[in-house]
Amino acid sequence: MTSPSRRVLLVTHATRPDAQELAAAVASRLLSSGIGVCAPLADLEDTPLGAVEGVGGVDERADGIDCELVCVLGGDGTILRGAELSRGSGAPLLGVNLGHVGFLAEAEREDLDATVERICARDYRVEERMTLDVRARRGGELVFSSWALNEVSVEKAARERMLELTVEIGGRPLSTWGCDGVVVATPTGSTAYAFSAGGPVVWPDVEALLVVPISAHALFARPVLVGPETHVALQLLPDSDAEAVLWCDGRRAVALPPGAQVEVERSGQPVRLARLSDGGFTDRLVEKFHLPVHGWRGGARSQRPGEGPTR
Repeated sequence: MTSPSRRVLLVTHATRPDAQELAAAVASRLLSSGIGVCAPLADLEDTPLGAVEGVGGVDERADGIDCELVCVLGGDGTILRGAELSRGSGAPLLGVNLGHVGFLAEAEREDLDATVERICARDYRVEERMTLDVRARRGGELVFSSWALNEVSVEKAARERMLELTVEIGGRPLSTWGCDGVVVATPTGSTAYAFSAGGPVVWPDVEALLVVPISAHALFARPVLVGPETHVALQLLPDSDAEAVLWCDGRRAVALPPGAQVEVERSGQPVRLARLSDGGFTDRLVEKFHLPVHGWRGGARSQRPGEGPTR
């Protein structure tokens, strides 16, 4: 028996029984359509998905998983996990939201049947999202390197201690802050941690890096937006007694001692997202944040000069 020429990686929320049951149903649908299905080995242990005959297992530590699409059932955290698993493969991610906001997701739970049909028909478009490369050094020695889709954050390790760090933009010092931390985000991440810290929402087609201080005690402590090729560095003061933690997408972390330097720049490897709808980012903001738009009376671009709103 020959193996299917098409294969989808199915990633689910590991601890939610409803997600596992939905994943099993999706896997059965895809397999019956002649599409191979694989999943992380941890998602197959004593789960409904693992009981579906024909689902293959993949090692989460492996590089370059061979699949045409990554279908994720869960919230944004699960989608970020899917991005980790598929990094280097070039496969786009398609998220079905089972969480609360689900900003990275393309479909909701009630759309699952139609979403599977679109996957089978390859009826989706793909857009690329900017990612970040991050390196941490101590005394010039590389101690950590990783990447992020949403953000890189440097945060204080203990509540009673304040971090003291200097922000460097393009090789020049910008300011020294006493703060709880700093977030360096992509436009995709502008609606995540950076937004909670007081940063602006940045449209995905704007290529830029967003630097947002967290609870900084300084006269100049505003978020700044810099060009996509700008090198950003965060230098922890060596005489400070506060330790810090470096986080990538809130998932991968390393402890940083005083004197460490964190370097963040644009990655040459974007994340690819599968899109089903033609609605723009404005519609996504309105939907996810439940923004009131009841006074809108039609597209201003369609009106002629001197005309009022359409009725």
